[in-house]
Amino acid sequence: MNTHARPTLLALSILSGLVLGACSGKSEPASPTGAPAPGSSAPASGASAPLPPVTVTTVKAQKRDFPVNLQGNGIVTPLNSVDLRSQVTSTVARIHFSDGQFVKAGQLLFTLDARTDEANLAKARAQLVKDQAGLADAKRQFERSKQLFAQNFISQGAVDTTQSQMESLAASTVADQAAIDAARVALSFDHIAAPSSGRAGVVNVSVGSLVQANVTPLVTITQLDPIAVAFSLPQRNLPDALAALKGGGAAVTAKLADGGGSFKGRLQFVDNMVTANAGTVQARAVFANKEGKLWPGAYVDISETLSTLTDATTIPQAAVVQGTRGTIVYVLEDGKARLQPIKVVYAEGGDAAVTGIKPGDVIVMDGKQNVRPNSPLVERAKEPAGGASSPAGAASQAAGAAKP
Repeated sequence: MNTHARPTLLALSILSGLVLGACSGKSEPASPTGAPAPGSSAPASGASAPLPPVTVTTVKAQKRDFPVNLQGNGIVTPLNSVDLRSQVTSTVARIHFSDGQFVKAGQLLFTLDARTDEANLAKARAQLVKDQAGLADAKRQFERSKQLFAQNFISQGAVDTTQSQMESLAASTVADQAAIDAARVALSFDHIAAPSSGRAGVVNVSVGSLVQANVTPLVTITQLDPIAVAFSLPQRNLPDALAALKGGGAAVTAKLADGGGSFKGRLQFVDNMVTANAGTVQARAVFANKEGKLWPGAYVDISETLSTLTDATTIPQAAVVQGTRGTIVYVLEDGKARLQPIKVVYAEGGDAAVTGIKPGDVIVMDGKQNVRPNSPLVERAKEPAGGASSPAGAASQAAGAAKP
């Protein structure tokens, strides 16, 4: 036997003994990873671990009057805008105003050639005088015929004839007076006055122009004070708008899109039909416009207070959670989060009027995305005004920055 193989056999024998000792189970060294040994006890797999605390900021629900405002766009429209046209065919004799001038109701604007109408009026007056003279003679003849009939010189038929002539001439005088009135009306058409106060547009004719009756446009008169703004109301706001209209009209604020100012007015009109394709109702508000800043056709931003929710419970909209459970908030109660379903009645400007909670309830706002029902909550300390840190906080931050 080779003497060099003996040390190798001895080493193999020692290694086999160590392996058998490890498999015998008498020695159970601790796992280097710290995992429990096979024979040790472990927590049951079905037990739920406690929820970790969540740091949040909170706000208290408040009770206050909450105005229901409507925001939208509108177009400035005049209450009255009249296109003036001549009612007779004639020639323009004089123009008594200029383009863009403010005119008053009844102010004379155009004078047409009235010679033909003046002649017709004179003719009608002459005919009236003629028939009045004939009527006077017929009355005298009728009185004379009655005397002669009383003396048996003429028959009753002759008396009736003179009476008929008298009555015929009396009717002629009435017709002549009507002809005079018609001539005066025709003559008045030669003097065109402003039907209402407003601003004149471009004059479309000049002196000597021939105008056709009811065809040729002369000028447009547009009323600027007061003036209206037309806008659309959503169908859901129609009951509030009608109630406000019965109460004297809701307050409406109009702001020019170019920042030209803000104007106060009142709701005056709500249409009697909902637009089917848009689900809106046409409305109109009236504004004082003494300075003439609201110009027809201009776009304005409309803000209207339709009603006020009295003693409404309000919270910030940022605290509202929209999810599979519906609309909810988390209420801080006994240090834990309680899920509370709510209903948003109206929301505007970052706040919401809701039902389902009470004034004074502490509502979770920031950090709500990490909150679950019954989660332990830790309120985050509010920062001092101006964002300045407290001395303790500054020292803590400095200490943390010094650590490697």
